Amino acid sequence: MNNALANPVLEVSDLHVAYGKVEALHGAGLQVGAGQIVTVIGPNGAGKSTMLNAIAGAMPNNGSMRGKVRLLGQNTDGVAIETRVARGMCLVPEKRELFASMTVQDNLLLGSYRRYKEGESGYADQMAVVFDLFPRLQERRKQLAGSLSGGERQMLAVGRALMAKPQLLMLDEPSLGLAPLIVKEIFHIIVRLKQTGVAILLVEQNARAALQAADYAYVLETGDMVLQGPAAELAHDPKVIDTYLGLARKTG
Repeated sequence: MNNALANPVLEVSDLHVAYGKVEALHGAGLQVGAGQIVTVIGPNGAGKSTMLNAIAGAMPNNGSMRGKVRLLGQNTDGVAIETRVARGMCLVPEKRELFASMTVQDNLLLGSYRRYKEGESGYADQMAVVFDLFPRLQERRKQLAGSLSGGERQMLAVGRALMAKPQLLMLDEPSLGLAPLIVKEIFHIIVRLKQTGVAILLVEQNARAALQAADYAYVLETGDMVLQGPAAELAHDPKVIDTYLGLARKTG
């Protein structure tokens, strides 16, 4: 079954990405709709982060790509990262990339810098929305980002992206390095986020948590989309259970 949508927020088709002579993605395609969580699961080295970087326009200098990436019906060919952000696309990278020597509040304000620069009124009002989602950030708003726990840093990275009021939020391994209880909290917040209407593309190794949170899922293996379907159905697919959910049970 395809994730067929009349007006997808994000539409990726026939995406190929290569590093030199090595092709990391072989014609990948997916769609994400407003208020929908779509997850891409797969093992290390499958090409998941490469796919997100290609969509975001953040390919390294030694990489090349071809294919179509459309955001809100518009082609992104040759469009700079900053312009993609202005059009409504935000990526929360795996390494989070916070400013450790700045406060939580100042890191959040940086997320709304484009809106401030463009003279948008009420650009700081989004902070109240972020604090509602992440009360712990409000408690620690005067603390330096470098003093936060791993879970709090992940919350701050997501909160900073939300300050830009994105229509598409892409999350790269949000559970990486976090304790199970914190992972549960992060995914609870991700589910809450979709109620705001934002489209969410979630790349995640924790297949169990991802499939529980998502509406639709793709399985990426060695650069190929090998399975796709409603997340609840893939969670009962024998191959997914054997390859990913069994591993999740063993590792917690």
